[in-house]
Amino acid sequence: MALDTQIKTQLQTYLQMLKEPVDLVASLDDSAGAKEMLALLEELAGMSDKISLSFDEHARKPSFSVKRGAAHKDAAQAVGIRFAGIPMGHEFTSLVLALLHVGGHPLKLEAEKIAQIAALDGKFAFETFISLSCHNCPEVVQALNLMAVINPNISHVMVDGALYQDEVNERKIMAVPTIFLNGVEFGAGRMGVDEILPKLDQGAQAREAKKLAAKAPYDVLIVGGGPAGAAAAIYAARKGIRTGIVAERFGGQVMDTMAIENFISVKETDGPKLVAALEEHVKTYDIDVMNLQRAQSLTAPRTGAGGLIEVTLENGASLSSKAVIVATGARWKELNIPGEQAYRGKGVAYCPHCDGPLFKGKHVAVIGGGNSGVEAAIDLAGFVSHVTLLQYGDKLSADAILQDKLHSLSNVTVIVNAETTEITGEDEKVNGLIYRDRVSDTLKTVTLAGVFVQIGLLPNTDWLKSSGMALSKFNEVEVNAHGQTSLAGVFAAGDVTTVPYKQIIIAMGEGAKASLGAFDYLIRQ
Repeated sequence: MALDTQIKTQLQTYLQMLKEPVDLVASLDDSAGAKEMLALLEELAGMSDKISLSFDEHARKPSFSVKRGAAHKDAAQAVGIRFAGIPMGHEFTSLVLALLHVGGHPLKLEAEKIAQIAALDGKFAFETFISLSCHNCPEVVQALNLMAVINPNISHVMVDGALYQDEVNERKIMAVPTIFLNGVEFGAGRMGVDEILPKLDQGAQAREAKKLAAKAPYDVLIVGGGPAGAAAAIYAARKGIRTGIVAERFGGQVMDTMAIENFISVKETDGPKLVAALEEHVKTYDIDVMNLQRAQSLTAPRTGAGGLIEVTLENGASLSSKAVIVATGARWKELNIPGEQAYRGKGVAYCPHCDGPLFKGKHVAVIGGGNSGVEAAIDLAGFVSHVTLLQYGDKLSADAILQDKLHSLSNVTVIVNAETTEITGEDEKVNGLIYRDRVSDTLKTVTLAGVFVQIGLLPNTDWLKSSGMALSKFNEVEVNAHGQTSLAGVFAAGDVTTVPYKQIIIAMGEGAKASLGAFDYLIRQ
């Protein structure tokens, strides 16, 4: 495949950073995919005198590996990076980084983590099944490629599910990214080095818990790393007070959002880009960021008793602070019907951008008639054979412009007054669903291969149930005009609260407001 002028210009800039020779080793067959791959590799080899192209008939076809060239100063140390697919689309950056890292460009990783990866003992053969339209997949691919550069005991193959459909069907893969380690499923979904490493290094979690428990009390501790949490942390740090932010996943659900076109002053962006900008902004301040840590409980002192608020984490560590801002956001709401959990990742999905391409040419359903459901149906209709959209109510609730687009598509069927009662399957994957017609009160069956659930959000407040904090009937945190909860010194912001309209820009504003409220609380103590 020929690279367009813009990509070629970008590549030439990156390839100038190569310090050591790199050998691209291709294993090809007579397929159309192999011909595209060869054209890409020949073009890459022609763009830098540090890149050579060779061939190996004994590896997976079509694929290519990225190895250290014969004249590389570390040529004796093998690198196990392989691309079983053409890494364009979202995976283009994965290819560029693999070339740079194998070619001696410095790794952007803390020395402590590099040493931890290098010390891993044993053989770790990873495979990651991806789709080129998946925005969660590159983080996994890049993390495992990076680890393979550091430790010769680690190898990694990126497998494009669209190119290896037989293997996808044989392994019953219905969601991406799906990661295998030594032939056994290791995990699914977005993962970075910080998430993968503790699963390989069993002592890492205990060491991290000990380090966290030793931290001094904060003035303000924010729990949650989405837009609300990031805004709260920045506003607190700007006041010059000791600020910490503890998050299960920095960026939160925004990381799973692709098109963002209503963030005022930014015409269009996507979730990962916005999160990267948030993270960069947070890092410019003296904020203690504790990522990949899940809060388990919150204990506030008795009213009027003073003292510190305690936040206990799942790893057993406990953090203390004079004030706390809860910004734990929300998660996808589930149907809670038979078959949903049994076939999760085996045909039941929640991210059409990520998993949609695995259903190319198949019949799928979307549950939910709001904006997210209708957008998902429109997106999926571009490559699946047919989409059936089921809505519980008697009409769709999505914006009119989205409904008009949906009804213009010939391969979409809309069924209203439909209560989905069961997701069925056979041979460990979805084969249909059953819904109740709410008008005739009869059960009907739809034969299909995938079900995308798009029915809204649930606030992440389970960890607060024992705190005594007032929650609404929908389990949202009740807050006043200053973001104050029912507990002294505890504030809340974003999708986790009763504030209406769950929007990124609203969450940011609420995060700033809660932070100002917390600061006002502190100076009055």
